[in-house]
Amino acid sequence: MIKNVIFDMGQVLIYFSPDLYIERLGVSREDSEVLLREVFRRVEWVQLDHGTITEAEAVESICRRVPPHLHKAVEELVFRWWARPLNPVPGMKELVAEIKNKGCGIYLLSNANIQQCRYHDRIPGTEYFDGRIVSAECKLIKPQREIYQLLLDTYGLQAQECLFIDDSPLNVEGAYCAGIRGIVFDDDIPRLRRELREAGVMVKL
Repeated sequence: MIKNVIFDMGQVLIYFSPDLYIERLGVSREDSEVLLREVFRRVEWVQLDHGTITEAEAVESICRRVPPHLHKAVEELVFRWWARPLNPVPGMKELVAEIKNKGCGIYLLSNANIQQCRYHDRIPGTEYFDGRIVSAECKLIKPQREIYQLLLDTYGLQAQECLFIDDSPLNVEGAYCAGIRGIVFDDDIPRLRRELREAGVMVKL
């Protein structure tokens, strides 16, 4: 029986949209391509989520690869990408509330940097959450089995009573390795509702 539902954050509760964050800076198309590649698609972004480097260290490393006129943009993206309005996934807040009203525990398990605590309250459905584990804070990262086990241990949960929702098949596989059933979310709320019902969480279709 499923008693707890665990949510990923990016692409599940909110859209993580590097293109949009870069567009807000008003840089040229060519510079946008550089920033997308060098900030969001290099190892530093993963290291920030893992908590193995600081933001200042990430900026210093990235700036060695980009022209000087983009250094301020790099700083803005690394330090403050989250400071402007977040884009909620439509229908997800309502689904979280419905699951909570069914008596389930609601938890967050996210790969995110140390700044997550500063915008956590702006994430849709936050008011229904019973706990959170963020990768940079514990220096573990999905799909490492240890981060799922940390969630279970921290909140006294039984793996077989939990269901994990993430947009990454690799992260869902990590949950299965920890004994937690999972659903891959592909931005299709009706399908997610069907899969939740199949798992025993009786949400509306």
